[in-house]
Amino acid sequence: MIRKLFNKIFKPKLAKTEHETSARARPENAKSQHATRPVLGTKKSAKRKGNNTDNANSIPLKKHQIDRRLLSNAAIKTIEGLQKSGFEAYIVGGAVRDLLLQRVPKDFDVATDATPEEVNRVFRRSRIIGRRFRLVHVLFGDETIEVSTFRGHHEAKGDAHTNESGRIIRDNVFGSLEEDATRRDFTANALYYDPTSEIVLDFHQGFADIQAGILRMIGKPETRYAEDPVRMLRVVRLSAKLGLKIDPATMAPIAKMADLLQDVPPSRLFDEMLKLFLSGHAIESVSALRKQHLHHGLLPMLDVVLEQPMGERFVMLALKNTDERILSGKSANPSFLFATLLWHEVLAAWEVYKKDGNPPIPALHMAMSEVLASQAEKLAIHNRYTATMKEIWGMQPRFEQRSGKRPFGLLIHPRYRAGYDFLLLRCESGELPAELGTWWTTFAEADNETRQAMLEADTAPKKRRKRNRKKPSGSAPSES
Repeated sequence: MIRKLFNKIFKPKLAKTEHETSARARPENAKSQHATRPVLGTKKSAKRKGNNTDNANSIPLKKHQIDRRLLSNAAIKTIEGLQKSGFEAYIVGGAVRDLLLQRVPKDFDVATDATPEEVNRVFRRSRIIGRRFRLVHVLFGDETIEVSTFRGHHEAKGDAHTNESGRIIRDNVFGSLEEDATRRDFTANALYYDPTSEIVLDFHQGFADIQAGILRMIGKPETRYAEDPVRMLRVVRLSAKLGLKIDPATMAPIAKMADLLQDVPPSRLFDEMLKLFLSGHAIESVSALRKQHLHHGLLPMLDVVLEQPMGERFVMLALKNTDERILSGKSANPSFLFATLLWHEVLAAWEVYKKDGNPPIPALHMAMSEVLASQAEKLAIHNRYTATMKEIWGMQPRFEQRSGKRPFGLLIHPRYRAGYDFLLLRCESGELPAELGTWWTTFAEADNETRQAMLEADTAPKKRRKRNRKKPSGSAPSES
Protein backbone atom coordinates (compact mmCIF):
# COMPACT_ATOMS: atom_id res chain seq x y z
CA MET A 1 0.00 0.00 0.00
CA ILE A 2 2.87 2.39 0.84
CA ARG A 3 4.51 1.43 -2.48
CA LYS A 4 1.32 2.32 -4.45
CA LEU A 5 1.16 5.71 -2.75
CA PHE A 6 4.85 6.30 -3.52
CA ASN A 7 4.37 5.48 -7.24
CA LYS A 8 1.29 7.71 -7.49
CA ILE A 9 3.20 10.71 -6.12
CA PHE A 10 6.56 10.33 -7.84
CA LYS A 11 6.03 8.23 -11.03
CA PRO A 12 4.46 10.97 -13.27
CA LYS A 13 7.36 13.30 -12.54
CA LEU A 14 9.86 10.60 -13.37
CA ALA A 15 8.03 9.79 -16.60
CA LYS A 16 7.99 13.45 -17.57
CA THR A 17 11.70 13.77 -16.91
CA GLU A 18 12.39 10.70 -19.07
CA HIS A 19 10.23 12.15 -21.89
CA GLU A 20 12.11 15.47 -21.82
CA THR A 21 15.46 13.63 -21.81
CA SER A 22 14.48 11.53 -24.84
CA ALA A 23 13.23 14.65 -26.66
CA ARG A 24 16.59 16.37 -26.06
CA ALA A 25 18.37 13.28 -27.28
CA ARG A 26 16.31 13.23 -30.52
CA PRO A 27 18.23 14.17 -33.72
CA GLU A 28 18.24 17.86 -34.60
CA ASN A 29 16.63 17.32 -38.00
CA ALA A 30 13.62 15.43 -36.54
CA LYS A 31 11.69 18.65 -35.93
CA SER A 32 12.31 19.90 -39.45
CA GLN A 33 11.22 16.54 -40.90
CA HIS A 34 7.91 16.84 -39.05
CA ALA A 35 7.42 20.41 -40.25
CA THR A 36 7.81 19.43 -43.88
CA ARG A 37 4.83 17.03 -43.81
CA PRO A 38 2.06 18.18 -46.23
CA VAL A 39 -0.73 20.13 -44.54
CA LEU A 40 -4.22 20.13 -46.12
CA GLY A 41 -5.34 23.71 -46.71
CA THR A 42 -6.61 26.19 -49.23
CA LYS A 43 -3.87 28.83 -49.29
CA LYS A 44 -1.64 28.80 -52.37
CA SER A 45 1.78 30.36 -52.62
CA ALA A 46 1.82 30.68 -56.39
CA LYS A 47 -0.60 30.77 -59.30
CA ARG A 48 -1.22 27.65 -61.36
CA LYS A 49 0.92 27.11 -64.42
CA GLY A 50 -0.44 28.39 -67.71
CA ASN A 51 -2.93 30.89 -66.32
CA ASN A 52 -1.27 33.89 -67.97
CA THR A 53 -3.33 36.54 -69.72
CA ASP A 54 -0.78 37.56 -72.39
CA ASN A 55 -3.08 36.50 -75.23
CA ALA A 56 -6.12 38.28 -73.81
CA ASN A 57 -7.29 41.76 -74.65
CA SER A 58 -7.55 43.60 -71.31
CA ILE A 59 -10.48 45.99 -71.45
CA PRO A 60 -10.40 48.70 -68.75
CA LEU A 61 -13.39 50.20 -66.94
CA LYS A 62 -13.21 53.37 -69.04
CA LYS A 63 -13.95 51.28 -72.15
CA HIS A 64 -16.38 48.61 -70.96
CA GLN A 65 -18.20 50.85 -68.40
CA ILE A 66 -19.70 47.99 -66.36
CA ASP A 67 -21.71 49.36 -63.44
CA ARG A 68 -20.57 47.61 -60.24
CA ARG A 69 -23.93 48.41 -58.65
CA LEU A 70 -25.49 45.80 -60.92
CA LEU A 71 -23.28 43.07 -59.44
CA SER A 72 -24.58 40.55 -56.96
CA ASN A 73 -23.11 40.84 -53.45
CA ALA A 74 -22.91 37.05 -53.35
CA ALA A 75 -20.83 37.01 -56.55
CA ILE A 76 -18.45 39.66 -55.16
CA LYS A 77 -18.06 37.70 -51.89
CA THR A 78 -17.33 34.53 -53.85
CA ILE A 79 -14.65 36.27 -55.92
CA GLU A 80 -13.09 37.86 -52.84
CA GLY A 81 -13.10 34.59 -50.91
CA LEU A 82 -11.27 32.73 -53.68
CA GLN A 83 -8.79 35.53 -54.34
CA LYS A 84 -7.94 35.84 -50.63
CA SER A 85 -7.17 32.12 -50.64
CA GLY A 86 -4.68 32.63 -53.47
CA PHE A 87 -6.81 31.58 -56.44
CA GLU A 88 -7.79 33.34 -59.64
CA ALA A 89 -11.51 34.04 -59.93
CA TYR A 90 -13.70 35.89 -62.46
CA ILE A 91 -17.37 36.54 -63.18
CA VAL A 92 -17.86 34.83 -66.51
CA GLY A 93 -20.30 34.01 -69.31
CA GLY A 94 -23.82 35.38 -69.67
CA ALA A 95 -23.51 37.72 -66.69
CA VAL A 96 -20.61 39.66 -68.27
CA ARG A 97 -22.38 39.66 -71.65
CA ASP A 98 -25.57 41.07 -70.09
CA LEU A 99 -23.65 43.71 -68.13
CA LEU A 100 -22.01 44.90 -71.36
CA LEU A 101 -25.46 45.05 -72.99
CA GLN A 102 -26.74 47.21 -70.08
CA ARG A 103 -28.98 44.37 -68.84
CA VAL A 104 -29.38 43.13 -65.28
CA PRO A 105 -28.03 39.54 -65.20
CA LYS A 106 -30.44 36.85 -64.09
CA ASP A 107 -27.66 34.96 -62.30
CA PHE A 108 -23.90 35.08 -61.86
CA ASP A 109 -21.38 32.34 -62.65
CA VAL A 110 -17.79 32.32 -61.43
CA ALA A 111 -14.79 30.62 -63.06
CA THR A 112 -11.61 29.85 -61.09
CA ASP A 113 -8.40 27.84 -61.19
CA ALA A 114 -9.36 26.20 -57.87
CA THR A 115 -10.54 22.60 -58.10
CA PRO A 116 -14.06 21.76 -56.86
CA GLU A 117 -12.58 20.29 -53.66
CA GLU A 118 -10.56 23.47 -53.03
CA VAL A 119 -13.60 25.69 -53.62
CA ASN A 120 -15.58 23.47 -51.26
CA ARG A 121 -12.95 24.00 -48.53
CA VAL A 122 -12.94 27.80 -48.99
CA PHE A 123 -16.70 28.14 -48.49
CA ARG A 124 -18.41 26.41 -45.59
CA ARG A 125 -21.85 26.61 -47.21
CA SER A 126 -21.10 24.94 -50.55
CA ARG A 127 -21.63 21.60 -52.28
CA ILE A 128 -20.08 19.81 -55.26
CA ILE A 129 -22.58 18.81 -57.96
CA GLY A 130 -22.63 17.39 -61.49
CA ARG A 131 -21.38 14.34 -63.33
CA ARG A 132 -20.74 15.57 -66.90
CA PHE A 133 -18.65 18.38 -65.43
CA ARG A 134 -18.29 18.89 -61.70
CA LEU A 135 -19.30 22.30 -60.32
CA VAL A 136 -19.64 23.88 -56.90
CA HIS A 137 -22.74 25.68 -55.68
CA VAL A 138 -21.81 28.36 -53.12
CA LEU A 139 -24.79 29.42 -51.02
CA PHE A 140 -25.41 32.93 -49.71
CA GLY A 141 -28.88 33.07 -48.18
CA ASP A 142 -31.40 32.59 -51.02
CA GLU A 143 -28.77 33.17 -53.72
CA THR A 144 -26.60 30.44 -55.23
CA ILE A 145 -23.38 31.18 -57.12
CA GLU A 146 -22.22 28.46 -59.52
CA VAL A 147 -18.43 28.07 -59.49
CA SER A 148 -16.64 26.10 -62.21
CA THR A 149 -12.97 25.19 -62.53
CA PHE A 150 -11.20 26.34 -65.70
CA ARG A 151 -11.79 23.62 -68.30
CA GLY A 152 -9.16 22.07 -70.52
CA HIS A 153 -9.70 20.45 -73.91
CA HIS A 154 -11.84 17.32 -73.69
CA GLU A 155 -9.34 15.44 -75.91
CA ALA A 156 -6.65 15.89 -73.30
CA LYS A 157 -5.81 13.08 -70.92
CA GLY A 158 -8.20 12.94 -68.01
CA ASP A 159 -11.78 12.15 -67.07
CA ALA A 160 -13.39 12.84 -70.48
CA HIS A 161 -15.42 10.81 -72.95
CA THR A 162 -17.27 11.41 -76.24
CA ASN A 163 -19.71 9.17 -78.11
CA GLU A 164 -19.57 8.06 -81.77
CA SER A 165 -21.16 11.28 -83.07
CA GLY A 166 -18.65 13.42 -81.17
CA ARG A 167 -21.05 14.52 -78.40
CA ILE A 168 -19.27 15.06 -75.08
CA ILE A 169 -20.58 12.58 -72.50
CA ARG A 170 -18.18 13.33 -69.65
CA ASP A 171 -15.85 16.28 -69.31
CA ASN A 172 -13.98 16.54 -66.02
CA VAL A 173 -10.79 17.91 -67.56
CA PHE A 174 -9.33 20.98 -65.87
CA GLY A 175 -7.11 23.48 -67.68
CA SER A 176 -5.90 27.07 -67.87
CA LEU A 177 -7.83 30.32 -68.20
CA GLU A 178 -7.05 30.55 -71.92
CA GLU A 179 -8.15 26.93 -72.51
CA ASP A 180 -11.36 27.64 -70.63
CA ALA A 181 -12.10 30.60 -72.89
CA THR A 182 -11.61 28.41 -75.97
CA ARG A 183 -14.05 25.84 -74.60
CA ARG A 184 -16.86 28.43 -74.29
CA ASP A 185 -19.54 28.29 -77.00
CA PHE A 186 -19.88 31.88 -78.27
CA THR A 187 -17.43 34.78 -78.28
CA ALA A 188 -19.98 36.85 -76.36
CA ASN A 189 -19.88 34.26 -73.56
CA ALA A 190 -16.07 34.03 -73.36
CA LEU A 191 -15.51 37.23 -71.37
CA TYR A 192 -14.00 37.28 -67.85
CA TYR A 193 -14.64 40.16 -65.46
CA ASP A 194 -12.60 40.74 -62.31
CA PRO A 195 -14.63 43.06 -60.02
CA THR A 196 -11.50 43.73 -57.94
CA SER A 197 -9.41 45.23 -60.77
CA GLU A 198 -12.53 46.06 -62.87
CA ILE A 199 -10.84 44.63 -65.98
CA VAL A 200 -12.55 42.44 -68.60
CA LEU A 201 -10.36 39.78 -70.23
CA ASP A 202 -11.27 38.94 -73.85
CA PHE A 203 -9.53 36.09 -75.70
CA HIS A 204 -11.83 35.82 -78.75
CA GLN A 205 -12.95 39.35 -79.70
CA GLY A 206 -16.23 38.89 -77.84
CA PHE A 207 -16.36 42.53 -76.78
CA ALA A 208 -16.12 43.67 -80.42
CA ASP A 209 -18.81 41.17 -81.48
CA ILE A 210 -21.18 42.43 -78.80
CA GLN A 211 -20.63 46.01 -79.91
CA ALA A 212 -21.30 44.93 -83.53
CA GLY A 213 -24.42 42.98 -82.50
CA ILE A 214 -23.09 39.61 -83.73
CA LEU A 215 -23.43 36.15 -82.17
CA ARG A 216 -20.42 34.10 -83.30
CA MET A 217 -19.33 30.53 -82.47
CA ILE A 218 -15.79 29.96 -81.14
CA GLY A 219 -13.95 27.46 -83.34
CA LYS A 220 -15.41 25.41 -86.18
CA PRO A 221 -19.24 25.46 -85.82
CA GLU A 222 -19.68 21.89 -87.18
CA THR A 223 -17.34 20.52 -84.50
CA ARG A 224 -18.88 22.56 -81.70
CA TYR A 225 -22.45 21.49 -82.63
CA ALA A 226 -21.34 17.85 -82.75
CA GLU A 227 -19.82 18.20 -79.25
CA ASP A 228 -23.11 19.55 -77.89
CA PRO A 229 -26.12 19.69 -80.27
CA VAL A 230 -28.06 21.77 -77.72
CA ARG A 231 -25.92 24.69 -78.89
CA MET A 232 -28.11 24.84 -82.00
CA LEU A 233 -31.10 25.65 -79.81
CA ARG A 234 -29.04 28.00 -77.68
CA VAL A 235 -27.87 30.12 -80.61
CA VAL A 236 -31.50 30.60 -81.69
CA ARG A 237 -32.62 31.48 -78.16
CA LEU A 238 -29.79 33.95 -77.47
CA SER A 239 -30.21 35.61 -80.86
CA ALA A 240 -33.92 36.22 -80.18
CA LYS A 241 -33.39 37.22 -76.55
CA LEU A 242 -30.45 39.60 -77.04
CA GLY A 243 -31.30 40.95 -80.47
CA LEU A 244 -27.97 39.75 -81.89
CA LYS A 245 -27.59 38.69 -85.51
CA ILE A 246 -26.27 35.13 -85.97
CA ASP A 247 -22.94 35.05 -87.82
CA PRO A 248 -23.44 33.37 -91.28
CA ALA A 249 -20.74 30.75 -90.60
CA THR A 250 -22.38 29.93 -87.27
CA MET A 251 -25.83 29.58 -88.86
CA ALA A 252 -24.86 27.61 -91.99
CA PRO A 253 -24.46 24.06 -90.51
CA ILE A 254 -27.60 24.13 -88.33
CA ALA A 255 -30.16 22.92 -90.88
CA LYS A 256 -28.12 19.86 -91.92
CA MET A 257 -27.08 18.96 -88.34
CA ALA A 258 -30.52 19.31 -86.71
CA ASP A 259 -30.94 15.52 -86.50
CA LEU A 260 -28.20 15.39 -83.85
CA LEU A 261 -30.73 16.74 -81.35
CA GLN A 262 -32.35 13.28 -81.35
CA ASP A 263 -29.26 12.02 -79.52
CA VAL A 264 -29.56 14.54 -76.67
CA PRO A 265 -30.85 13.23 -73.30
CA PRO A 266 -34.54 14.24 -72.86
CA SER A 267 -33.84 16.00 -69.55
CA ARG A 268 -31.28 18.37 -71.15
CA LEU A 269 -33.60 19.01 -74.07
CA PHE A 270 -36.45 19.88 -71.72
CA ASP A 271 -34.31 22.32 -69.72
CA GLU A 272 -33.21 24.12 -72.89
CA MET A 273 -36.74 24.27 -74.29
CA LEU A 274 -37.96 25.67 -70.96
CA LYS A 275 -35.33 28.43 -71.13
CA LEU A 276 -36.37 29.15 -74.71
CA PHE A 277 -40.09 29.46 -73.96
CA LEU A 278 -39.54 31.44 -70.73
CA SER A 279 -36.99 33.86 -72.20
CA GLY A 280 -39.55 36.62 -72.74
CA HIS A 281 -38.96 36.25 -76.50
CA ALA A 282 -40.69 32.93 -77.16
CA ILE A 283 -42.50 34.06 -80.32
CA GLU A 284 -39.27 35.20 -81.99
CA SER A 285 -37.57 31.98 -80.85
CA VAL A 286 -40.30 29.75 -82.31
CA SER A 287 -40.14 31.64 -85.62
CA ALA A 288 -36.36 31.17 -85.69
CA LEU A 289 -36.69 27.45 -84.85
CA ARG A 290 -39.02 26.97 -87.80
CA LYS A 291 -36.70 28.93 -90.08
CA GLN A 292 -33.75 26.71 -89.09
CA HIS A 293 -35.87 23.51 -89.30
CA LEU A 294 -35.18 22.74 -85.64
CA HIS A 295 -38.83 22.32 -84.68
CA HIS A 296 -39.39 18.84 -86.14
CA GLY A 297 -39.42 16.15 -83.48
CA LEU A 298 -39.04 18.41 -80.45
CA LEU A 299 -42.70 19.00 -79.66
CA PRO A 300 -45.77 17.97 -81.62
CA MET A 301 -46.99 21.54 -81.28
CA LEU A 302 -43.98 22.75 -83.26
CA ASP A 303 -44.25 20.38 -86.22
CA VAL A 304 -48.00 19.68 -86.31
CA VAL A 305 -49.99 22.30 -84.40
CA LEU A 306 -48.30 25.26 -86.08
CA GLU A 307 -49.44 23.92 -89.42
CA GLN A 308 -53.10 24.09 -88.29
CA PRO A 309 -54.68 27.59 -88.43
CA MET A 310 -56.61 27.24 -85.16
CA GLY A 311 -53.77 25.45 -83.40
CA GLU A 312 -51.21 28.03 -84.44
CA ARG A 313 -53.42 30.89 -83.24
CA PHE A 314 -53.94 29.18 -79.89
CA VAL A 315 -50.21 28.52 -79.36
CA MET A 316 -49.13 31.99 -80.46
CA LEU A 317 -51.64 33.59 -78.09
CA ALA A 318 -50.23 31.49 -75.25
CA LEU A 319 -46.63 32.46 -76.10
CA LYS A 320 -47.60 36.13 -76.46
CA ASN A 321 -49.22 36.13 -73.01
CA THR A 322 -46.17 34.39 -71.53
CA ASP A 323 -43.77 36.89 -73.10
CA GLU A 324 -45.82 39.82 -71.79
CA ARG A 325 -45.85 38.41 -68.24
CA ILE A 326 -42.10 37.80 -68.18
CA LEU A 327 -41.17 41.16 -69.71
CA SER A 328 -43.36 42.92 -67.15
CA GLY A 329 -41.53 41.17 -64.30
CA LYS A 330 -44.25 38.62 -63.52
CA SER A 331 -43.74 34.89 -63.17
CA ALA A 332 -44.90 32.32 -65.72
CA ASN A 333 -46.12 28.82 -64.92
CA PRO A 334 -44.26 26.16 -66.98
CA SER A 335 -47.14 23.71 -66.40
CA PHE A 336 -49.62 26.12 -67.99
CA LEU A 337 -47.29 26.83 -70.90
CA PHE A 338 -46.68 23.17 -71.76
CA ALA A 339 -50.40 22.44 -71.31
CA THR A 340 -51.11 24.99 -74.06
CA LEU A 341 -48.36 23.68 -76.33
CA LEU A 342 -49.65 20.10 -76.21
CA TRP A 343 -53.40 20.78 -76.02
CA HIS A 344 -54.17 20.23 -79.69
CA GLU A 345 -52.38 16.90 -79.60
CA VAL A 346 -54.63 15.97 -76.67
CA LEU A 347 -57.69 17.15 -78.60
CA ALA A 348 -56.81 15.00 -81.61
CA ALA A 349 -56.23 11.89 -79.48
CA TRP A 350 -59.42 12.61 -77.51
CA GLU A 351 -61.52 12.55 -80.67
CA VAL A 352 -60.05 9.20 -81.68
CA TYR A 353 -60.85 7.61 -78.31
CA LYS A 354 -64.40 8.98 -78.36
CA LYS A 355 -64.96 7.57 -81.87
CA ASP A 356 -63.85 4.19 -80.52
CA GLY A 357 -66.87 4.26 -78.21
CA ASN A 358 -65.22 5.43 -74.99
CA PRO A 359 -67.20 7.83 -72.73
CA PRO A 360 -65.96 11.46 -73.01
CA ILE A 361 -64.19 11.80 -69.64
CA PRO A 362 -62.38 8.42 -69.68
CA ALA A 363 -61.49 9.14 -73.33
CA LEU A 364 -59.92 12.47 -72.30
CA HIS A 365 -57.79 10.80 -69.62
CA MET A 366 -56.61 8.16 -72.10
CA ALA A 367 -55.69 10.94 -74.56
CA MET A 368 -53.73 12.83 -71.90
CA SER A 369 -51.74 9.73 -70.94
CA GLU A 370 -50.97 8.92 -74.57
CA VAL A 371 -49.67 12.41 -75.40
CA LEU A 372 -47.52 12.67 -72.27
CA ALA A 373 -46.09 9.19 -72.87
CA SER A 374 -45.09 10.12 -76.43
CA GLN A 375 -43.46 13.32 -75.16
CA ALA A 376 -41.44 11.45 -72.53
CA GLU A 377 -39.39 9.97 -75.37
CA LYS A 378 -38.34 13.46 -76.54
CA LEU A 379 -38.74 15.81 -73.59
CA ALA A 380 -38.48 14.64 -69.99
CA ILE A 381 -41.24 16.92 -68.67
CA HIS A 382 -40.98 16.80 -64.88
CA ASN A 383 -43.73 15.02 -62.97
CA ARG A 384 -44.48 18.16 -60.97
CA TYR A 385 -45.47 19.82 -64.26
CA THR A 386 -47.39 16.92 -65.83
CA ALA A 387 -49.66 16.56 -62.78
CA THR A 388 -50.78 20.21 -63.08
CA MET A 389 -51.10 19.91 -66.87
CA LYS A 390 -53.53 17.02 -66.42
CA GLU A 391 -55.58 19.04 -63.94
CA ILE A 392 -55.84 21.98 -66.37
CA TRP A 393 -56.86 19.70 -69.24
CA GLY A 394 -59.27 17.71 -67.07
CA MET A 395 -61.15 20.87 -66.04
CA GLN A 396 -61.99 21.94 -69.60
CA PRO A 397 -65.12 19.77 -70.09
CA ARG A 398 -66.38 20.96 -66.70
CA PHE A 399 -66.42 24.59 -67.88
CA GLU A 400 -69.12 23.64 -70.37
CA GLN A 401 -71.38 22.44 -67.55
CA ARG A 402 -73.26 25.51 -66.26
CA SER A 403 -76.13 23.95 -64.30
CA GLY A 404 -76.72 22.65 -60.80
CA LYS A 405 -73.87 22.68 -58.30
CA ARG A 406 -71.14 21.97 -60.85
CA PRO A 407 -70.03 25.61 -61.45
CA PHE A 408 -69.77 26.24 -57.70
CA GLY A 409 -67.59 23.16 -57.27
CA LEU A 410 -65.29 24.30 -60.07
CA LEU A 411 -64.80 27.74 -58.50
CA ILE A 412 -63.18 26.20 -55.41
CA HIS A 413 -60.87 23.91 -57.40
CA PRO A 414 -57.18 24.52 -56.43
CA ARG A 415 -56.26 24.98 -60.11
CA TYR A 416 -59.35 26.98 -61.06
CA ARG A 417 -57.43 30.12 -62.07
CA ALA A 418 -55.09 28.22 -64.41
CA GLY A 419 -58.02 26.31 -65.90
CA TYR A 420 -60.01 29.55 -66.36
CA ASP A 421 -57.08 31.29 -68.11
CA PHE A 422 -56.75 28.24 -70.35
CA LEU A 423 -60.47 28.46 -71.19
CA LEU A 424 -60.11 32.14 -72.15
CA LEU A 425 -57.28 31.25 -74.56
CA ARG A 426 -59.51 28.63 -76.19
CA CYS A 427 -62.29 31.21 -76.57
CA GLU A 428 -59.95 33.89 -77.91
CA SER A 429 -58.48 31.51 -80.50
CA GLY A 430 -61.95 30.62 -81.80
CA GLU A 431 -61.94 27.05 -80.51
CA LEU A 432 -64.92 27.80 -78.21
CA PRO A 433 -67.64 30.50 -78.33
CA ALA A 434 -66.50 33.78 -76.72
CA GLU A 435 -69.79 33.79 -74.79
CA LEU A 436 -68.59 30.87 -72.63
CA GLY A 437 -65.55 32.79 -71.39
CA THR A 438 -67.69 35.88 -70.71
CA TRP A 439 -70.17 33.80 -68.72
CA TRP A 440 -67.45 32.41 -66.44
CA THR A 441 -65.87 35.83 -65.94
CA THR A 442 -69.24 37.26 -64.81
CA PHE A 443 -70.08 34.20 -62.71
CA ALA A 444 -66.77 34.31 -60.81
CA GLU A 445 -67.20 38.00 -59.94
CA ALA A 446 -70.95 37.89 -59.09
CA ASP A 447 -72.60 37.49 -55.68
CA ASN A 448 -74.35 34.28 -54.74
CA GLU A 449 -77.85 35.48 -55.71
CA THR A 450 -76.69 36.54 -59.18
CA ARG A 451 -74.86 33.26 -59.64
CA GLN A 452 -78.02 31.31 -58.87
CA ALA A 453 -79.92 33.32 -61.48
CA MET A 454 -77.20 32.67 -64.10
CA LEU A 455 -77.38 28.89 -63.84
CA GLU A 456 -78.84 27.02 -66.79
CA ALA A 457 -81.61 24.48 -66.43
CA ASP A 458 -80.31 21.10 -65.42
CA THR A 459 -81.44 18.78 -68.23
CA ALA A 460 -79.05 15.97 -67.47
CA PRO A 461 -80.77 12.74 -66.38
CA LYS A 462 -80.48 12.31 -62.64
CA LYS A 463 -78.85 9.19 -61.42
CA ARG A 464 -80.93 7.00 -59.17
CA ARG A 465 -79.42 6.59 -55.77
CA LYS A 466 -78.77 3.07 -54.74
CA ARG A 467 -80.32 2.29 -51.40
CA ASN A 468 -78.28 0.33 -48.96
CA ARG A 469 -80.37 -2.71 -48.25
CA LYS A 470 -80.30 -3.61 -44.61
CA LYS A 471 -79.18 -7.10 -43.93
CA PRO A 472 -81.86 -9.15 -42.07
CA SER A 473 -80.85 -9.65 -38.51
CA GLY A 474 -79.92 -13.25 -37.92
CA SER A 475 -82.09 -15.33 -35.58
CA ALA A 476 -80.60 -16.50 -32.33
CA PRO A 477 -79.23 -20.02 -32.57
CA SER A 478 -81.49 -22.62 -31.04
CA GLU A 479 -80.26 -24.60 -28.16
CA SER A 480 -79.72 -28.24 -28.96
